[in-house]
Amino acid sequence: MGEPAPRPEGFEGLLADLRPKLHRYCARMTGSAVDGEDVLQDALIKALEAHATADPIDNPEGWVFRIAHNTALDFLRRRARRNDAFSSEDLDSMADPLSPIEDRQITQASLHTFMRLPVAQRSSVILMDVLGYSLNEIGSVTGNTLPAIKAALHRGRERLRELAVEPDEQPVPVLSAAERSLLETYIERFNARDFDALRDMLAEEAHLDLVNRTTRDGKKAVSDYFGNYAKVFTYHFSLGFVDGRPAILAREHADPAAKPAFFVLLDWVDGRIVNIRDFIFVKYAIESADLVVPE
Repeated sequence: MGEPAPRPEGFEGLLADLRPKLHRYCARMTGSAVDGEDVLQDALIKALEAHATADPIDNPEGWVFRIAHNTALDFLRRRARRNDAFSSEDLDSMADPLSPIEDRQITQASLHTFMRLPVAQRSSVILMDVLGYSLNEIGSVTGNTLPAIKAALHRGRERLRELAVEPDEQPVPVLSAAERSLLETYIERFNARDFDALRDMLAEEAHLDLVNRTTRDGKKAVSDYFGNYAKVFTYHFSLGFVDGRPAILAREHADPAAKPAFFVLLDWVDGRIVNIRDFIFVKYAIESADLVVPE
């Protein structure tokens, strides 16, 4: 459990190599490491389908990022999180060079901070200041003109500078007593390696999404998932929040000071687990997540 699959070749190999980088972009565009993974998977499916009938592509990486960018925009339109998300930009503004402090502030900005930028600013800042793309490359991905990109960078950076000195007003996530009890019971049983007890917590219609590896449906099929964990004794679970959502944080061994390696999301109905979404095979996802560990 946890070992990567053999690396595919050709275009699929390129997609595998780009996956962490694409996730960094999609997570910041959507404001969520989990939503970013959903957008990423959708974009990769589109890329594979389009590549099968496409003419030779001069810049495959830029081509894939263009698909991911458009998929993220489609997601944002559907969600309609911000009324001004697609406002036009003043083309007369210019992108200013960043100081090392400003560069660090941008790359370390939280997901919900990026979500406070209009989409054009957000995409330009992420592509240049987080992922290191040039103005021309950003134009290839977004389809915007160089003046528009420079304007978006200028305004986006200015706004991030303002946000960097503002107090973080993001509400602290809370758990109901019932949900906390269910999660703590699951965690306690996992850390005790009592996998039979975990199987007993599954609903008959349980669904497993082992992200980027496999899905399973039904209690019997999902039960085998715990057997794989039974062979691995390095992971220790604890309670936390990922992008404001209750989650299980997985660390190597039982060191509470260690950085979480990945996370697991659970959904419950009537005290039974109906959905497990395990990110062990996409450990890059936690790098973009906003994590909170309860006191």
